[in-house]
Amino acid sequence: MTLYLKDATYIDWKTLEFHSTHLAVYPGADGNIQFLDTLPTENGLGTDDSVFNCDHRLVTKSFGCGHHHIYSALARGMPAPARAPQNFPEILEYIWWNLDKALDTEMIEASALVSALYCVKNGVTFVIDHHASPFAIEGSLGTIAGAFDRVGISHLLCYEISDRDGQGPKEKSLQETENYLKAGNQGHVGLHASFTVGDDLLNRAVKLAQKYRTGVHVHVAEDQADQQACLKDHNQRVLERYRDAGILNLSKSILAHCIHLNATEKELLRDSDVWVVQNVESNQNNNVGLANYAELGSHVMLGTDGMHSDMLRSAKAAFLSGQSIEGIDFSAIYGRFRNVHAYIRSSGFAGDGDNNLVILDYNSPTEIDADNFLGHFVYGLEASHVDSVISSGQMVVKNKKLMTMEEDEILTFSREMGNKLWKKLRK
Repeated sequence: MTLYLKDATYIDWKTLEFHSTHLAVYPGADGNIQFLDTLPTENGLGTDDSVFNCDHRLVTKSFGCGHHHIYSALARGMPAPARAPQNFPEILEYIWWNLDKALDTEMIEASALVSALYCVKNGVTFVIDHHASPFAIEGSLGTIAGAFDRVGISHLLCYEISDRDGQGPKEKSLQETENYLKAGNQGHVGLHASFTVGDDLLNRAVKLAQKYRTGVHVHVAEDQADQQACLKDHNQRVLERYRDAGILNLSKSILAHCIHLNATEKELLRDSDVWVVQNVESNQNNNVGLANYAELGSHVMLGTDGMHSDMLRSAKAAFLSGQSIEGIDFSAIYGRFRNVHAYIRSSGFAGDGDNNLVILDYNSPTEIDADNFLGHFVYGLEASHVDSVISSGQMVVKNKKLMTMEEDEILTFSREMGNKLWKKLRK
């Protein structure tokens, strides 16, 4: 089954070279593409082959999200907390930890389906997610994976293990993680943050990651409270604790946020092979501060932290805030936007091959070419320009319409589960 793209303006996502060409897009988790001078005749097409006319629109590699929280998908418009949070720990306690405790399996499924829908319609075909549902743990990762598979995009999942809800949820989430990885699924061992993770859990999580040759996906120094608790309880800073536990020796590890680090911790990151995820809009929303990510080395990629599912928006936000903090330029922000692909490739995970493509209906008022593409990337391209999306060689969005499922059914289910969740939150 081959998908042919007629009259494409293909942009090489690495070199930014423009090619006027036809493309053959081959299926599979890590399929390839091929430039063609001519397309097969109608008689030369296979039974399952198809042709899509790009009409000279822009075609390039689709996008990836380095850190998502799909469990927050039903939060939009939810009831205000009983008490207004005054700081970041209270935001967690009164909002997010209250929400995740209320989730059940149906709500998780709805959250995953609607997140996958929004991701793919924004051109995102690979999602790295960090999930929490402490009273609906068993089977939660499989529920999310199944929803993403049905929509048609690739994923790298983990459960956010923590001591904050007691011994029972801790043990269940360790078991859920092992069950998921043992079944052959690609994923991480997830941890919430140092201030909610005791030594026993930290050591067991690292051993579990080592056993399944993966990394630990964890929040790091998102707020000063994380560092203060670590110094009080462990007499060292967060990254020193994680270094001693072995997290920094696992090259597949992802460290989210990394805002409140001192010079020693920044050097630890630069000297390691782990990856950092910047989530600037969430940090601004939570008023926890901003960081100079240029000081953390080259292994920095972008996420949304569950704020939304639009990676073009995340790139613009990181660029605008980064100008004053680190003097970031077009090339650097585009590099961070695309670093998720380098992470996936270097870590050996599947689902982000060259056959993941986005077709952009970008009718620019000015010329666009290899020399000025980055200016268009920052100031012109929007998710609204995403016309069609190809995931693992399959057309999953065609002319702005989801092809794998009925959008209205997903949204109806999501609203139903949202109302169910909000009713629980009001009690």
